[in-house]
Amino acid sequence: MHNKKLILISIIFFLVFASNFSLAETIDPNAVISRRAELEAQLKRLEAQIDNYRNIIQDKQKQKTSLERDIAILDARILKAQTTIKMLDIKISQLSDTIDLKKETITDLENKIEKEQNSLAEFVRRLNEMDSNSLLEIVLANNKLSEYFFISDSIDTLQKDIQDSLSVIRGNKEQTEREKEDLEARRAEQLQLKTIQELERKRALDDEREKKKILAATKGEEAKYQKYLSETQKNAATIRSQLFMLSGSPAIPFERAVEYANLAYKAIGIRPAFLLGVIREESNLGANVGTGNWKVDLANGRCANQREAFVKITSELGLDPDLMPVSKKAWYGYCGGAMGPAQFIPTTWLLYKDRISLVTGNNPPNPWNPKDAFVAAALLLKDNGAIYGDYSSERNAALKYLAGSNWRNSAYAFYGDDVMEFASKYQDMINIISR
Repeated sequence: MHNKKLILISIIFFLVFASNFSLAETIDPNAVISRRAELEAQLKRLEAQIDNYRNIIQDKQKQKTSLERDIAILDARILKAQTTIKMLDIKISQLSDTIDLKKETITDLENKIEKEQNSLAEFVRRLNEMDSNSLLEIVLANNKLSEYFFISDSIDTLQKDIQDSLSVIRGNKEQTEREKEDLEARRAEQLQLKTIQELERKRALDDEREKKKILAATKGEEAKYQKYLSETQKNAATIRSQLFMLSGSPAIPFERAVEYANLAYKAIGIRPAFLLGVIREESNLGANVGTGNWKVDLANGRCANQREAFVKITSELGLDPDLMPVSKKAWYGYCGGAMGPAQFIPTTWLLYKDRISLVTGNNPPNPWNPKDAFVAAALLLKDNGAIYGDYSSERNAALKYLAGSNWRNSAYAFYGDDVMEFASKYQDMINIISR
């Protein structure tokens, strides 16, 4: 019986102190804090430079067209893209650090779970060992009632500690799942930033080619540049027939796109050129992400509401959901499934469908129908604040269109800048065909 007392005391000691041991730190917290502060300082400097280049572009665009002005705009755009690439390098590096820490946290939690499970197995084994003899047998063997109460209390303690151990295991497992989900989200964000970085590289190369082309054609002379502009400027008939590319739907003539944009303007108040800029940028992103399938890109358990909404939309329209193009999930975390030229996700489309029908007369509206899609985009942009019509309001509304509540993230600034550049271009084209 003395040996059983020692066993019980050892078990209780183990229960009290075992959970306090943890893996040794492998990362110096001070080094992490210092590195984080250094990267944040670099980010602020780069973001200030990007803002400066953006302001230069805006100021130059207000000036009269000239060779000097347009070369300055191209130079600023190239420098802005190159600086954005550097900024994204830092953000990607920060995410890499976060991902490494998440991995370490998950490993630590998994080790704790394994350790607690081993402890639990030992507690259960000891309890079974004690239960192999009945309490009555123990009392009769020792002729001491105190021994009975000691063993009884010890068994109660073991049973409670087993329950506590189970609770710890459950808690650690739940935390592990949360950490894994966050890790997956961080990896998706890192992939997104790398994709944006590639877009910026392409943009810089395109602008460099355009600059070389202009300088080669004009030899740096203003008169030759004005002649070059005259020769390359498209006439009204060409602009009207030019195809306007759409995501998830066939391209339409530019004149038709302007017609739909004007319809949205009259009913909702969103500037046509700005709306065309948003639709064009969505088309660019859609082409970069690629076309997906709802069964694949809405397969994640978190996409259940989107799947249900998608089936409802296609069913109401009499469409085969398997044949309808949607966006891949790379840009949308757990869920892809954005539909048509406006790239609305299914649940958002259902929220707006009645308002869309009031403008287009289509009931139910179709997210792959350009007219319905243009009106849907205009409604969302209005809700995002674009109705005020100034540069900042429109750009911010475009950023919210892409990123929602995360629109202030500097990594997404490219979207707002692209939209506003497209809007400027389309305004010139609209002016030509409206003469």
